[in-house]
Amino acid sequence: MTRSDETEGKTGKPDFDVLIVGAGFAGMYMLHSLRQIGMDAIVVEKAGGVGGTWYWNRYPGARCDIESMQYSYSFSPELEQEWVWSERYASQPEILDYANHVARKFDLLRDIRFNIRVDTLLFDEIQNCWNATLQDNAEVQSTVSARFCIMATGCLSEPNTPDLNGLETFSGAVYHTGKWPHEEVDLRGKNVAVIGTGSSGIQSVPVIAEQADHVTVFQRTPNFIVPSRNRPFEPGEQDKIKADYAELRNNAKLARNGVAQEIVTERSVDVSDEQRHQRYESRWQDGGLTFIGAYADLLLDQKANDTAVEFVRNKIFKTVKDPHTAEILAPSSTFGCKRLCVDSQYYDAFNRPNVSLVDISSSPIKSICPAGPVVDGKVWPVDCIVLATGFDAMTGSLNKITIIGREGRKLSDKWRDGPSSYLGLMTEGFPNLMTITGPASPSVLSNVLTSIEFHVQWITACFAHMNYKGFEIIEAEKNAEQKWMENLNEVVDKTLYRTCNSWYLGENIPGKPKTFMPFPGVPPYEKKCRQIAKSGYPGFIFDSQLSY
Repeated sequence: MTRSDETEGKTGKPDFDVLIVGAGFAGMYMLHSLRQIGMDAIVVEKAGGVGGTWYWNRYPGARCDIESMQYSYSFSPELEQEWVWSERYASQPEILDYANHVARKFDLLRDIRFNIRVDTLLFDEIQNCWNATLQDNAEVQSTVSARFCIMATGCLSEPNTPDLNGLETFSGAVYHTGKWPHEEVDLRGKNVAVIGTGSSGIQSVPVIAEQADHVTVFQRTPNFIVPSRNRPFEPGEQDKIKADYAELRNNAKLARNGVAQEIVTERSVDVSDEQRHQRYESRWQDGGLTFIGAYADLLLDQKANDTAVEFVRNKIFKTVKDPHTAEILAPSSTFGCKRLCVDSQYYDAFNRPNVSLVDISSSPIKSICPAGPVVDGKVWPVDCIVLATGFDAMTGSLNKITIIGREGRKLSDKWRDGPSSYLGLMTEGFPNLMTITGPASPSVLSNVLTSIEFHVQWITACFAHMNYKGFEIIEAEKNAEQKWMENLNEVVDKTLYRTCNSWYLGENIPGKPKTFMPFPGVPPYEKKCRQIAKSGYPGFIFDSQLSY
């Protein structure tokens, strides 16, 4: 793994300037960006190819919930103009093709090592560098050292496999949507159980229902779902967007979630019922996540939020023919306090004779027997089980690696009561360790491609600043980190995000500390980060000490 030819005669010098962990969209752009300022970087990736979550999430119906013209890089106008998307919302195969195209176009593959897992990261306080212990697929161990380490491991990349008693005794096949087989899974004629109704469950059920003999959906908590209105692009439609792509990108940066839309400042409680209904209906017909931006107060005022709840519930009852099934599917919690799901005929699927719904909110799945799930003493015989149970979000992939900073301090120990960081970029006690879209940044509350690009550009500018000034070490100040976390909680407390259990709070992982992890609001976050950079990076400690 090390470059012996480059390090020969340079005893003590790290093998690379930067080690990047992860070859998804964050890791690829980080590598490209560092090359532009002359830094020597390497990427290690546990998968067999680029793409991050889109390499693993190959389940039926897997699709992005951000429009493809926005869920794409903006750093290269040439790339923007040359790539042609087939649909408004790109499917997993198309997004993976795009990722591979980017890797080839910018010659990234020569500095990416695949099928390599990072087991430990240890900060060497003598040499002031990070030492990584790696394992390949054959469990052959190697090491690599770098001055900086950048975690591009993704917010939704560590699958959550529930602890279901007896799952290992099930006689059929078990699949997880987050690590779906690369070979085709034939579900024709099968009786399929889908456990979980988050985004992957909602996307997969309609597609599985077209193949399987019968689909039984086990739902613990109903989700709010907005229609995607997905369709193929019409001739010339993309050309019109590309003619002024910069305007679309700039509009996206003005939106709370980083998705281009008409910015509305009026409150839902200040308009008539008729006006409000018209606005909701217009956004519903447009489709997509911009529905949550219909009014400025939907995530700030419960009375306002209730109007959106009522609207969506009515849509469900008008779509689902069986009133009992519709009632189970219709949430009554706060609209948008969980990640909104964007569907492709999910509610319509329950009008099919081969799709049934089992409510496990009050009687959960107690166990899995060889025949199938057991609920309230009843066995539901199935041929295979699909676990659509999501991820250990934001911290799962980081805690999977043993990360040891100053004085032998483990990151998992520091974050035992919940993650803390300064700007979602660094955490005190772990110098020269950066996180892209880390906890306490907008990340999963935004178009993550927008947030990735912002973080990569900020980190690159910071490194260029350090190189110019002769600084070798950067570390977050403890007080700055504490103040940032206090600021995050103050912002969150002004919203309705804490009014329901969600994976934003880690509620889907037993034993995980219940803290709100992402920062709400792309524009104020980016403004703060720019101010900090412009002011000489207050809240960060720089050191020019070299030990080699």
